[in-house]
Amino acid sequence: MNIWQPVIEALESLNGNKVRSSLTILGIVIGVAAVIAMLALGAGAQDTILGSLSGIGTNLLFVFRGGEDESIRNPEPLTIGDAEALADEFAAPSIEAVAPVIQGNAEVSFSGEASTVTLTGVTPAYFPARNYKIDEGEEITEEHILGRASVVLLGVEVADKLFDRREGLTGEIIRVEGQPFRVIGVLEERGGGMMGSQDNEILIPFSTAQARILRRSPADKVDIIFVQATDADSVISAEEEISQIISQRHRTAVGENDFTVFSQQDMVDTASSITGILTVFIGGIAAISLLVGGIGIMNIMLVSVTERTREIGLRKALGARKRDILTQFLIESSLLSLVGGLIGIALGWGIGFVVGIVATNSGTPFEPVVGLDAVLLATLFSAAVGLFFGIYPANRAANLVPVEALRYE
Repeated sequence: MNIWQPVIEALESLNGNKVRSSLTILGIVIGVAAVIAMLALGAGAQDTILGSLSGIGTNLLFVFRGGEDESIRNPEPLTIGDAEALADEFAAPSIEAVAPVIQGNAEVSFSGEASTVTLTGVTPAYFPARNYKIDEGEEITEEHILGRASVVLLGVEVADKLFDRREGLTGEIIRVEGQPFRVIGVLEERGGGMMGSQDNEILIPFSTAQARILRRSPADKVDIIFVQATDADSVISAEEEISQIISQRHRTAVGENDFTVFSQQDMVDTASSITGILTVFIGGIAAISLLVGGIGIMNIMLVSVTERTREIGLRKALGARKRDILTQFLIESSLLSLVGGLIGIALGWGIGFVVGIVATNSGTPFEPVVGLDAVLLATLFSAAVGLFFGIYPANRAANLVPVEALRYE
């Protein structure tokens, strides 16, 4: 017997009921497309976030107010004094640079165009610590800090909104919260981050932000202290030095710090864990639709068995074995799910591709990732669905008694 004969017979049978077969395949297509699209979007989001975090350097540490233990009430704020203590090269030899910042939202405007942006007050150490580069102009200097200068660096998104260009902006005057500021440069494009676009940001001197825009209380309060270790191998030593220095200044008990130190790797690990869980979660939800498609296959195959009862009886009367009938119906259900799976993979990739284009055009560079593992998983799972949900109808057809089947009206 030709090994392809059951496949040919299955194809002829499915071709004889085009509408029914198409509707069954559609259920699998929707399920597989949903799984592929969700996994692609999840993997793309994970790569985008991790890429953004990796871009800030492997030797960067973040110091935040508030301890990991939520029982600590009224934690002491971080201050300029804390940052200056960390910058002492004798007390902290593993630390290369210290960059305290204050941050908030502000309205910027130019010639009738206005936008709400993230305003960050920085010192010169901020640029090497955060790996910020200048596309045009100059960085904020110590002279700007000492003079509380009204100067500003624009993110590329802000430049686009206010001027509709990114070049030739040095010397332009914009208003920040109604106050005039001179543009001294434009930052290089950085793309999206964990908290949104990093390009919808302006940088001004720390002293200017502190005295005229954000006005923290107490006056020397800072929001975050960025610390750059001397190299990647010194991160652990730098973290220990930070904990020792600030805990001494805040007079906290051992194990009861009112501040938290995060490394860049800590953030990468946390982001990876969160996005991984979300990807599995949304992929699981999408897989439910694939199970619904499998139930559709079983329903259609049961109807097919009922309609072809006399045909099955005739084949068994002419010598067809139980195994032959079982094989044919399993092949039919597997073909339905496999064809649906292949179309669904292409459709899912297309959905992810379109979403990526829309996200990029909206200002958030994003590239969905359709991995080989996701394609193989979807293909195998769709085939398995066809086999699993085809077993009962196939077994029912194979167990028909020839005489009773031939009498069926």
